[in-house]
Amino acid sequence: MKQLLEILNAINPGIDYETEKRLIDDGLLDSFSILSLIPELEDAFDIEITPADMVPENFNSATALWSMINRLQEG
Repeated sequence: MKQLLEILNAINPGIDYETEKRLIDDGLLDSFSILSLIPELEDAFDIEITPADMVPENFNSATALWSMINRLQEG
């Protein structure tokens, strides 16, 4: 999770990713941020994020992102 938080802060600093639960819903992560984030996550965690994974529920919080990463690493 520490590496995920570092990636999020590098892409879009100034957000409390540990407590924020509405990153997408509140517009804290926009489409450009998401497009920057996806290859970073894929490289860092050796996963493939498909279009089916690109739903707001997976990107609304660091916890949701971490759950998606773990699920993709298992699959």
